[in-house]
Amino acid sequence: MARNSILGVFAKSPIKPLEQHIKLVVKCSNLLIPFFSACSENNWGEAAKIRRRLSKVEKDADNLKRQLRLELPGGLFMPVDRADLLELLSKQDKIANKAKDILGRILGRKLEIPETLQEQFNLYLARCIEATEKAAEAINELDDLLETGFRGREVELVEKMINQLDEIENDTDLMQVALRKDLLAIEKDLNPIDVIFLYQIFDWVGDLADLAERVGARLEILLARK
Repeated sequence: MARNSILGVFAKSPIKPLEQHIKLVVKCSNLLIPFFSACSENNWGEAAKIRRRLSKVEKDADNLKRQLRLELPGGLFMPVDRADLLELLSKQDKIANKAKDILGRILGRKLEIPETLQEQFNLYLARCIEATEKAAEAINELDDLLETGFRGREVELVEKMINQLDEIENDTDLMQVALRKDLLAIEKDLNPIDVIFLYQIFDWVGDLADLAERVGARLEILLARK
């Protein structure tokens, strides 16, 4: 995108590029569902294709992040502080990076979720991805917040979303504890090295929700400053 073009976007709304970025981030996290489905079927060829798709989306998000950092105006008339937008951008970006790391680690070792844990893991994964989607919902309300001057019912709506995000993240913490406990019960029957990496994957999937919650927390700080 040319300089004049992206500045034109900023002239209409300094938030739109941030919303575009988190759409790419959520697309990355959503690709984990078909990826783990392919892995459960030992379809590593399909899993590799999905990883390539995610890598492309993550690269697009990185390019947009870099462009935003270079082009985001620093003038006095920005309705939202430049530093706050850049901090939100950084936290969003970490979600996409984590999704890419998960796929790389699983595919690199052809690591399988134990069959007895797959249903439980899939529910956990879905809930963590739901956190990233809820963070995107909140970010997508920023334009309306600007229009209302960060006042009224729109603020209440975003605060409700942030509270829901906190609840989702708390759920994922509890789900991860249960998964780790159930893995402990069967780990003697598994490859010890695989067990180590499974614990790591559980942590990394949980990081998706943790990072999404941090997006919400940063947005809450922005609201408090208005």
